[in-house]
Amino acid sequence: MPQRDSKGRFVSSGGSVDNTGSISIKVEIIDNSPEVLEAVKTACLRALHTAGEDVRAKAWQNAPYRTGNLANSITHETHGMQEVIGTNVEYALAHELGSSRGIRPKHYLKNAIANNNNIETIFEESLKNV
Repeated sequence: MPQRDSKGRFVSSGGSVDNTGSISIKVEIIDNSPEVLEAVKTACLRALHTAGEDVRAKAWQNAPYRTGNLANSITHETHGMQEVIGTNVEYALAHELGSSRGIRPKHYLKNAIANNNNIETIFEESLKNV
């Protein structure tokens, strides 16, 4: 039930009606953009890390396998708002892009991203509750 303020006006949910029937509505705008921005950044970093792990796993599956050294060396790291997926194995580039020594390009890294349908979903899920 509506209450009356000190001047006898009805007050309810931030608005009021006075004795003449005039309606007064109070609107307060609160700037939460710093908190929202921080929440969005946190969600993006979480999604970036998750997507990086997903791409790393797919690159691991795609990598040529003889000894397992190349596949097992694939890592992912977050640097700011960028995820870096790669390897420090000396012959990795030759297997990714091919070489004049007869190594055909495998595109194990490129295909791990190009054929990955999970990245968009990972970001959507992470940002859903922000």
